[in-house]
Amino acid sequence: MRIIFIGLVAIILTSCKIVQNKTNFHKNVVVAHRGAWKTLGLPQNSIASLKQAIKLGYRGSEFDVRMTSDDSLVIHHDPDFNNLEIEKTTFAELRKFKLSNGEELPTLHEYLSAGLANNSGTMLVCEIKPYDGGAERADKVATKVVQTVKDLNAQKLVGYISFDYNILKKVHQLDPKATTQYLEANKTPEEVAADGLTGVDYYFTAFQKNKDWISMAKKKGITLNAWTVNNPEDMDWLLKDGFDFITTNEPELLLSKEKALKK
Repeated sequence: MRIIFIGLVAIILTSCKIVQNKTNFHKNVVVAHRGAWKTLGLPQNSIASLKQAIKLGYRGSEFDVRMTSDDSLVIHHDPDFNNLEIEKTTFAELRKFKLSNGEELPTLHEYLSAGLANNSGTMLVCEIKPYDGGAERADKVATKVVQTVKDLNAQKLVGYISFDYNILKKVHQLDPKATTQYLEANKTPEEVAADGLTGVDYYFTAFQKNKDWISMAKKKGITLNAWTVNNPEDMDWLLKDGFDFITTNEPELLLSKEKALKK
């Protein structure tokens, strides 16, 4: 009886721990593209734009990850920074130059650390950029990104997106519970679900051309995201079709539209 009792207590404590660690994301569809930067004139992909997205309570804040020549992970969208190609430049060389608001070019570790602070429900949507250096280097990037997330115990707050299908499959292999959304609209939601990925995140016109993909994704139980949606009419269309996420440079507008629709 004593052994059974101890076992039951252990099960109860484990269950409580799972509930406590579960992230409840904000109940809206808004993913701020490269953070909430536009209204305040902040640099895209800056820690300031990330903090603004968290402050405003968006469901997600998207950012881009690239790797330097000496294998440092930095946050930047374009392949070059201050006219230096990131993949062929050392971190020390890149770090000599600052963002327009005076911030240093953030590392992934710094960016995630900032995103974990005072965050009550904004997903950190991590786009791992494709690499020209071949499959081996892309695999290395994915591995280093996932390990950084694990080192910070940020798994429940981070989601992954990429145009590189193999990168997402590698992420899924390393962390089977990870949120993974594919960006290139060359696979059906059924194919994506079959490979264990958790969602599709396509340019919004792909869903207009393939309307059955919306019902297919819902049937397969994977999430629907669309990028980058800035036009009010396109927002209305996606909101009415029940998308889980909508990625936009106009997060304030999208949130106001969603609130009006729910009234």
